[in-house]
Amino acid sequence: MNKHVSEFGQQLRAWRQRRRLSQLDLACDAGISTRHLSFMETGRARPSREMVLRLSDYLDVPLRQRNVMLTAGGFAPVYPERPLDDPSLEPARKAVELVLEGYHPYPALAVDRHWNLVRANRMVQVMLQGVAAHLLEPPCNVLRLSLHPEGLAPRIANMGQWRGHILHRLRQQIDTSGDTELEQLHDELSAYPMPEDTDDETASFPTDMIDYVVPMLVRSADGRTLSLFSTTTMFGTPVDVTLSEIAIEAFLPADAATAEALRQAAEAIST
Repeated sequence: MNKHVSEFGQQLRAWRQRRRLSQLDLACDAGISTRHLSFMETGRARPSREMVLRLSDYLDVPLRQRNVMLTAGGFAPVYPERPLDDPSLEPARKAVELVLEGYHPYPALAVDRHWNLVRANRMVQVMLQGVAAHLLEPPCNVLRLSLHPEGLAPRIANMGQWRGHILHRLRQQIDTSGDTELEQLHDELSAYPMPEDTDDETASFPTDMIDYVVPMLVRSADGRTLSLFSTTTMFGTPVDVTLSEIAIEAFLPADAATAEALRQAAEAIST
């Protein structure tokens, strides 16, 4: 039991520090004494199952790591982890597909916590023209696809800006999750060379939007530049680990010309 208490205490302290909270801050939020919290972190007190769940809730610990904390405290995990294709998750799977199709004729895709592709609507293929086949093999990582020299990188006009946005976003995710696999992905992406012909131009992106969203300017196969910005959708109150880690990324047109180009592309796909 002492081993469990010690492991839980180490994890509790790590998550508290990751959230930049003092023991006093967390103790006040959770309604417990600083002394009791200190005893749990140092392994001198064993938490109850309810206490583990309460603290992980206040620390906004992802469901996957909440199961880890429960196990470390000597309790059974409470959040199931099922693949999206599991029959019991059929309503959730239909919801994901409904959202993706709802963005048509604009590209939208669903990714897991490591940015691996889970689902995509038909319009995503418009953005993948010319991408090396090996980058599309499962598991297809969409960040690698975006920044790899054989991926979308040569066709992104504002590659420096987009690359900086991707790496900054990934670093924020690492800082809040402590995920070592994301850290390795960040190191890999950071090492990719910049395309030689990138011009970093954002002149075609609407000036009234440039201060609020990061543009993605993609050169299409016919030579036009598509002005896009992305949005992220998460499930509000998931109780399954897999579902809690799915994010839907949609790429929306920033101007009428891009909207029309995507509409025409959708018609071509349908015929």
